[in-house]
Amino acid sequence: MFNRVYRPLLDELGLTYPQYLCLVVLTDEGAQPVGAIGERLKLESSTLTPMLKRLEKAGLISRARAVTDERVVTVDLTASGRKLLEKVPPINIAIADAIGETEEQREKIRQAILAIRDRLEAKAG
Repeated sequence: MFNRVYRPLLDELGLTYPQYLCLVVLTDEGAQPVGAIGERLKLESSTLTPMLKRLEKAGLISRARAVTDERVVTVDLTASGRKLLEKVPPINIAIADAIGETEEQREKIRQAILAIRDRLEAKAG
């Protein structure tokens, strides 16, 4: 259902929903190691790495190996990525409008979903 609301908006930007979420994480939290992005989005490295390569090829992010530990790759938004995300607020507004709940109600729903996720993660070990 959510796809019908946000897909046309993301299609205009040339992004998939996971790509959009990755860019939002970088906007909210700044440059991040790949592992931190994967943990935040609950994506495996095998899914995340190809997506990051596509975003880098599109010029929306940069990837750099840490000088102190070459195994660590840090991802950051480029100027083009920041500029693209300036067009994102209408997506958030469209989804909020489609939900039709107050901000307080949406926050309660979000907290309930996070609690369910946390319980499932704990159960999975």
